[in-house]
Amino acid sequence: MFKFLKEVVAGSGSGLKDFPYSIGEPYASAWGSWTHHRGTSKDDGSPVSIFSLSGSNPQDRHLVAGRNGVKRLRTVRHPNILSFLHSTEAEVPDGPAMKHTIYIVTEPVMPLSEKLKELNLGGTQRDEYFAWGLHQISKAVSFLNNDCKLVHGNVCLASVVVTQTLDWKLHAFDVLSEFDANNEASGSPMLQFEWLVGTQYKPLELTKSDWASIRKSPPWAIDSWGLGCLIFELFSGAKLARTEDLRNTASIPKSLLPDYQRLLNSTPSRRLNPSKLIDNSEFFQNKLVETIQFMEVLNLKDSVEKDSFFRKLPNIAEQLPREIVLKKLLPVLASSLEFGSAAAPALTVLLKMGSWLPADQFSIKVLPTIVKLFASNDRAIRACLLQHIDQFGESLSAQTVDEQVFPHVATGFSDTTVSIRELTLKSMLVLAPKLSQRTISGSLLKYLSKLQVDEDPGIRTNTTILLGNIANYMNDGTRKRVLINAFTVRALRDTFPPARAAGIMALSVTSSYYEMTEIATRILPNIVVLTFDPDSDVRTKAFQATDQFLQIAKQHHEKLTTGDTMVAESTGVQLKPGNAGLLGWAMSSITQKGKSSDHGSISTANASNSQVSATSAATPGTQASTVGYAPSTSGSFDQAAPASARSSVDGWGELEDRNNQEENGSDKEGWDDVDPFDDKPPPSLLSNIQAAQKRPVVQPKQAVANSAKPHQLKSQKSEDDPLWGPIAAAPPKSASKSADVKPSTSNNDEDDLWGAIAAPAPKSPGKPLKAAAANSDDLWGAIAAPPPSTKARPLASSGRGRGTKPAQPKLGAQRIGRTSSTGM
Repeated sequence: MFKFLKEVVAGSGSGLKDFPYSIGEPYASAWGSWTHHRGTSKDDGSPVSIFSLSGSNPQDRHLVAGRNGVKRLRTVRHPNILSFLHSTEAEVPDGPAMKHTIYIVTEPVMPLSEKLKELNLGGTQRDEYFAWGLHQISKAVSFLNNDCKLVHGNVCLASVVVTQTLDWKLHAFDVLSEFDANNEASGSPMLQFEWLVGTQYKPLELTKSDWASIRKSPPWAIDSWGLGCLIFELFSGAKLARTEDLRNTASIPKSLLPDYQRLLNSTPSRRLNPSKLIDNSEFFQNKLVETIQFMEVLNLKDSVEKDSFFRKLPNIAEQLPREIVLKKLLPVLASSLEFGSAAAPALTVLLKMGSWLPADQFSIKVLPTIVKLFASNDRAIRACLLQHIDQFGESLSAQTVDEQVFPHVATGFSDTTVSIRELTLKSMLVLAPKLSQRTISGSLLKYLSKLQVDEDPGIRTNTTILLGNIANYMNDGTRKRVLINAFTVRALRDTFPPARAAGIMALSVTSSYYEMTEIATRILPNIVVLTFDPDSDVRTKAFQATDQFLQIAKQHHEKLTTGDTMVAESTGVQLKPGNAGLLGWAMSSITQKGKSSDHGSISTANASNSQVSATSAATPGTQASTVGYAPSTSGSFDQAAPASARSSVDGWGELEDRNNQEENGSDKEGWDDVDPFDDKPPPSLLSNIQAAQKRPVVQPKQAVANSAKPHQLKSQKSEDDPLWGPIAAAPPKSASKSADVKPSTSNNDEDDLWGAIAAPAPKSPGKPLKAAAANSDDLWGAIAAPPPSTKARPLASSGRGRGTKPAQPKLGAQRIGRTSSTGM
């Protein structure tokens, strides 16, 4: 490319064998003797336009004029003048003879006459588009006449071309000459190649070759006449045949007619200057022209003007020609957003315009801008992206989401604003299917583990719902160590009723992923105790889920009794009507009016108004009964949120908060930050439910068999350093191999986010069992839930101790002793 430019500047020609462009099919029309071809670059295949002009010998007068046009086009630069890329001159075989041909390569354009037929506009839309095009050509002519003191000489429909963004540009510079006003008495031609101009386009003084009069006239006199000819051809829809036809003004709009007549004034000195046509013409004052002009100088406008403009733009875009909006306004808007001159409301307009594009064009023209915007520091833009992610998320490729989008979106999980955290959480429903397993298990689940103990109850609830919806995108190993622990240990023990309801529904929707042993020992016991939950919606869903899992157990029993010796795993049962399909979002934290941290009481009566809760459940104005978010005195995970959630990372910064880790005494990604709050305890009924959930399911014989291994379990706990181990009970180990299920806490895997919360095998020192056995009158006392107790050593060490209560010498005493042995 550089070699060719050097040769052209030096004036030497080069053969087509080195021409770096491919010449395609010609258009039907072009200016003068030129031929307008479609073309492409051989380097990258990008489209171009190629103009060619041939002559019998190098001194052909058309070729001489063509060389003048090449020189002028290469040296004159303006946004409304055709952009020059390359030129060369070569000898091309034409039968037995050789022809000399000049080639000019420009940006890809199309003849205006053909583009107007393609657009086929009418009425107001046609006039608005013509106004915009005439505005651009008038600026180009004014630049040549007033700024450069040049005369184009042949402004007409054929000398105008249209770009891919529907902008009009002036070309055909073969006649272009300097305006010579120094020698007014000279009769020599000022326009050396004026013979190329058609007689119908010449003003009277040029027809008479009155050069003295032309030199005395303003520099725009000839080109103003040409603008009048262009206006006539535009609105009449036909090529000007003779000068007299210019008097027929029936097709000229009334708002443009006075300016049209002044452009064609018979006296050259009284013709309208193109610059005044731009500034004063009423015809140019329309929605399209004003919209494009505003967007072109958007970076000069203040925030108030921008907000007002973008609020009106969606309605304006509906009224403008669709193709003009997509090819002109949309690229300008995308560029403004990409370079930061447009505000967040512009993104909504961009997505609306993009929805009018075909899918392939949307991926080319809109998606690259959206992907770049995810890296923006403007919180309003990022919030808008998350709000509308359903409009473009499906069009994003998996690689783009995993490598470019998710790293920026993930910073919103730790944002201090509740609405940003909630929008980030909900966006995962669209993005999660496109994430790799490495990103899901190594990054996404760590963020969700912290959101499940968020200070905002709506976010905790929606996190549980999200886990249920994206479970099928996890691999088997991740599901086994995450789902049950997340739903039972956290969701079912949450003091927020919709969170407990969400946990029940999530277990029901993901029932096909659980083995029968897990259902019998870990899921059913935790669900059954919720059948007497204070909240009616939770109770209803608990009964539905109990029926579902019992049906699974019955099927398992039938398979075993019919001779199937293999351990039957649940393949899913037809769900109850209320539990089928994807889980819907429980509530919106935005509706809580920014009071996410003030949840001293929540209406439990309102929780049954939605799928898993009502949005109004967080509205204190309709309270029927209150449930405090303080933990129960048993020290389990039943508080509204951990202390670490109250001091979220500021802004869009790093996920890890070292101060929070030090406060919680852990460096395991926030999974053991379960310090109790100093709030009022939950009602006694809910405390009993939570205490029952924490009690392990044991058999006396099995407990005696395992009582000899307390030190072994203790050493295993301290070695694995579990995240949730101290607060949950594991399924029991039976003597038979078929029922021997190892607790997930035995897995030494630092990435095991939820696995560490599985409860270890229960410890049965024997004393409490003897005491229970000695009491022959109290047959059920041994399995009754003990009253909550805060005598455990970890609560005293945390500095948040409460008054101690005497512990009963039953399973509850074993619970306290086991918890203390784990170093909680």
